[in-house]
Amino acid sequence: MDALQMSISNEKRKKEIKNLFLYSAGKTVSIFGTAIYNFALGLYVLKLTGSALSFAVTLILGVIPMIIINPFAGVIVDKVNKKTLVICMDLLSGILLVSVYILCMKYELNLLIIYATTFLLTVFATFFGIGLEAAKPNIVSEKMLMNINSISRIIDSISSIMGPMLGGIVFAIFDMRTFIIINGISFILSGLSMMFIHFKLFNHETNENHSNRKIHLIRDMKDGFNYLFERKSIKSTFTILILINFFLGFAVTVPLPYIINTVLKLGSKEFGMIQGAFPVGMIIGALLVKKITERMSYSTLLKYLSFALSIFMVLLGVPVILKSLQLNSIVYACFFIAVMFLFGVVIALIDIPLAYFMQKEIPDEYRGRVLSIGISIAKIMLPMAMISSGALLNILPSYVMPIAGGVLFFLFNMRSSNKLHIEQTSENISI
Repeated sequence: MDALQMSISNEKRKKEIKNLFLYSAGKTVSIFGTAIYNFALGLYVLKLTGSALSFAVTLILGVIPMIIINPFAGVIVDKVNKKTLVICMDLLSGILLVSVYILCMKYELNLLIIYATTFLLTVFATFFGIGLEAAKPNIVSEKMLMNINSISRIIDSISSIMGPMLGGIVFAIFDMRTFIIINGISFILSGLSMMFIHFKLFNHETNENHSNRKIHLIRDMKDGFNYLFERKSIKSTFTILILINFFLGFAVTVPLPYIINTVLKLGSKEFGMIQGAFPVGMIIGALLVKKITERMSYSTLLKYLSFALSIFMVLLGVPVILKSLQLNSIVYACFFIAVMFLFGVVIALIDIPLAYFMQKEIPDEYRGRVLSIGISIAKIMLPMAMISSGALLNILPSYVMPIAGGVLFFLFNMRSSNKLHIEQTSENISI
């Protein structure tokens, strides 16, 4: 009997490793194709029109539909087969881009085609992202859930570094149609890899019990909101993520490029290195997160990380205050690289365990709705933060936003983290 149980356990372990490999391969192909395509698309629109407004519209079409559709996508994800949904979204994205490529062989690629394609890709990507995120606890065991989140974060970070580099190289050699077909093929390959993933390998609460129920969008979304706000630990978790999104937008995303390029007048080379330090830090943080969370309570760690994050925000404003010292540009560049690298490490250490906690705690029939609602709120807060920060930059010294943002983030986050008690130690995440 023991031998039989051991054999079953080993077989499941092999399938779990296979799931992890196929997930990583599919996500890598899809994410890299998208990163290259998006970079090339921005260059193409600017080259085609010379208009910053046209470029901005392209960016908006990649964000606004996601915010609007997310809550509806969460309802549908909870009611249908997640594997079918994820595969269909990837294949539809691939078929769309291949169709656009064929269309462009006969007609010129214009803004109307670009806008329509961007909008549809955003819709497909929204359903795909929510579906795959909600399915993770069924793809791997609880012990491997932290690993798959770390791998996902590493892939995202590497693509953010390599995507523009590869995009710039290929854009200089090939035309825009090449990017379209490359991304189309990458989506199809990603969809094919998803076919071989066991989406119910660890099916603690089968989704089949809910898939046959009729979809009532308003009522189902209301149920998701009620679940989110009635559970203090889940609500506090999303509060932290929303605060991070808001204050990073307010204190970092908008002020940092302004400080580097306009106030301190550093070159584009230095700015590129500073920007690249953040995803490198994310990769290091993703590699370290499991070992760190095995050695101490995450609730305690979160308080230290929140304090560190607020300090890093404040530090971004210091070079502006010390501008009168006329330090060498290399000193400024090294300072910002170090701070942005630490930003990346800390964000990864906060984000990955929180994602693990939500995936583990939210039951299967609510996971899609709750995650999509939280993501929508977080995404809405980011443009609000960027607009308010940009407006204040016109009337206040540039160092005010990072310093004020750091102080406010610390005060808000301390209040939230004191209510949050997440124990993620070696007992429940170690392999």
